[in-house]
Amino acid sequence: MRPVHDNRIIRPAVAAALCAALALATPLRAAPTAPTAQAAAADPLSAAPQATGPGPLAAAARASASQAAAKVWQGAQDVAVFALGLIGVDYRYGGNTPDAGLDCSGLVRYVFQEVTGTTLPRTAKEMSRLGSKVAPADLAPGDLVFFNTRRFAFSHVGVYLGDGRFIHAPATGGEVHVSTLSQHYWKQRFDGARRLVGVLPSLVPNLITAAVAAPPLAPVQDPAPLPAWAPAAAAPSDRADGAPAGSPFGGSDGQ
Repeated sequence: MRPVHDNRIIRPAVAAALCAALALATPLRAAPTAPTAQAAAADPLSAAPQATGPGPLAAAARASASQAAAKVWQGAQDVAVFALGLIGVDYRYGGNTPDAGLDCSGLVRYVFQEVTGTTLPRTAKEMSRLGSKVAPADLAPGDLVFFNTRRFAFSHVGVYLGDGRFIHAPATGGEVHVSTLSQHYWKQRFDGARRLVGVLPSLVPNLITAAVAAPPLAPVQDPAPLPAWAPAAAAPSDRADGAPAGSPFGGSDGQ
């Protein structure tokens, strides 16, 4: 029987994701006030409608980027929450499923497969080469945290939950549980973190929206032909002083 989830663990992860999503929200702008009759009489231009925001293309791009950012954070949050559902699963070296047991990389691989549909490499060492590097101060739910527990770098991996906590499958005889990065053992062996959600091509939301055609440009008209009586254009000069080519006057060639 698996232990009941501890809401003290879930809440920091949820708060971290929500705060990041809110930081991406567009600040509201106050609506412009209509000019008074006196102001309009004094300055007729003030009564004319003014542009108050970006055009439709910029607005569509901004909305698409905001939606993509929300999807990234939601995906990372889903990874963390799903991983919490595996607390209590027995550790088994080489295990790939909760029923058979999970080792550290098997846990991470199973979570990402179930939540995102992406199949990660089998070992922690290989996973450490994916995604982008994340500084400890920038860790967010869903990031992968790596440790040196077998006398070589990136030999252990877990999923960061927020508030300095991560979930992992530790060792033979143990089970999937939550630890903190501040614990002396893990702090000494911390090898770094990587972000996969929103970085790997298969985990990046589609930013392409429906194309909006720009208005066609007016056709370029050929210049009207010169009348027969108009003087011909002067021949271009290839001399430094501007004199026509072949002119015997002036120049810097000593003539």
